[in-house]
Formats: sequence, C-alpha cells, structure tokens
Amino acid sequence: MSENETMTDNISQTGGGQRKVIVSEFLSLDGIMQAPGGPDEDRDGGFEHGGWQMQYFDEVYGDTVSEGISTSDALLLGRKTYEIFAAYWPTADEEVSADFADVMNSIDKYVASRTLDTVEWQNSTLLEGDVAEAVDDLKQQSGQDIRVIGSGELVQTLMKHNLVDKYQLMIHPLVLGGGKRLFRDGSKKTNLQLVDTKTTGTRVVILHYQTERE
Repeated sequence: MSENETMTDNISQTGGGQRKVIVSEFLSLDGIMQAPGGPDEDRDGGFEHGGWQMQYFDEVYGDTVSEGISTSDALLLGRKTYEIFAAYWPTADEEVSADFADVMNSIDKYVASRTLDTVEWQNSTLLEGDVAEAVDDLKQQSGQDIRVIGSGELVQTLMKHNLVDKYQLMIHPLVLGGGKRLFRDGSKKTNLQLVDTKTTGTRVVILHYQTERE
C-alpha cells in the first residue's frame, strides 16, 4: 500500500476534526438528487425532470436554507455545482434576496475538481492533491461548519472516507423514477441518528441526521 493510500485509509477510520462537514441535499421521495434547480442543470443519462424542486419553495423552505448557510463559514463544492453557482450568484436576479446573494458570494468556497485549473468566483479555492486528505485538513482547522450542497460525486467520496458528520435532507413529495441518487448501490453501511425534523407548507419533510461513529 502506498503512503498516500495509507493516509487516506487512516482518514477513513478516524473521521476526526474540529469542524463538521454537513451534506445538504434536495431529494425526491425515491432518493433522486439530480438537477433540482433548473431544466438544463444536469441532463446526464437523458434526465428530463430538471427544476423539480422549485414548485415546493416556501418561507419555511427558504428559512431552512438560509439558516444552514448562516451557521457555516465555508462551502465545499464539486465542479458541476461550483460552475452552476459561479455562473448564477455573482449576478443573481432581483427576485433573490440580496442579503443571501451577498452571503453566497462572500463565503469561503472550496472546490474539488480534476479538470479545473483555476476558480474565479470570489473567495474560491481549488483543493489540491487527494480530496479526502484536503477535506480532513479543513476539518482540523478552527471555524464553523463546512456545508456541501449538491456535488453528488464529491459526496460519494466524502461518504466513502467517513468524512460526513451530518446530513440535512429535504425530502420532496414526488417520485422521479430515475436519476442520480445520494445513497447509491455500494454505499458504506452507516448508522445515523435523527436529531431534528420539520415539514414545510408544501409538505417537504426536512430531516437532520448525525453520523454515528463506530
């Protein structure tokens, strides 16, 4: 086993650190996380239901998203989600809260990508080297929570290496029948503790889980 593989394996076993990594996802009832925000967000696999999330937005929904960002001082994003956000938030339209747009633009953003050479969005940093090691280093630093939004492939890596501390899952009352899932075949067995739940006016169930370390 190489030195890099040994270090990554140690990260998987310990999952330690001061800061918490929270995975926040919009999910259909059948577990689909693909393209919640717009029709052209992600058409991989011929996905035709992009934007399915938007009809469920209400005040409770919005407050939950805002509260999640306000308790974090960094976002951790995969390439696709980063590029979607970077194209939208710097010039967000007037229907979006200016205060929330300011937060999204000013918060520290860490980007995991094998293809990007630079990241231009304000306060963005491209992670270098092994992603699991880089995230574990971030967790060791002092600060507030690190929040992951979308970023399905990155989340698979984080789960594999036992780096997710909490999940905020917003379960929408619809079945999409296919697409990219958060929990996929081959995911690690993980025990979770339900620590909070609420329901929005549009019947979206918001579940907060904490990972139980073995």
